[in-house]
Amino acid sequence: MDDSLVLEYDVPGDDFTRAGEASSATKATLKRLGLPADIIRRVSIVMYEGEINMVIHADGGKATVTVSPDAVTMVLKDTGPGIPDVDKAMQAGWSTASGAARDLGFGAGMGLPNMKKWSDRMTIDTAVGVGTTVTAVIDL
Repeated sequence: MDDSLVLEYDVPGDDFTRAGEASSATKATLKRLGLPADIIRRVSIVMYEGEINMVIHADGGKATVTVSPDAVTMVLKDTGPGIPDVDKAMQAGWSTASGAARDLGFGAGMGLPNMKKWSDRMTIDTAVGVGTTVTAVIDL
């Protein structure tokens, strides 16, 4: 028997008014499950940064959160343009966000670095013209 809970969210693209809905819903669920506040905070940060990245760069995507007895695993998958240079994208402050996104206060180039900082493990699977999947794990 699998004791995991799976949460799935569609992240709409280019809609900053709805950005954060998946991270908020995940946070509420983790609170109901009684997870520790520090874990909930870390998951919320990683989810929000991933959501914003999908909105800004990839015209949305899908977020799947699996809560198991030993970890919270977040898989954020999009069919956007892909990341041509992952090393550069991991540098704090580097961004390809549009001027419109920056005018709204987004696109500071901290999304992927913050996701890595607040997760225990993170992988980026990307192909230019195909999309990106970021998998982040927070151990319980």
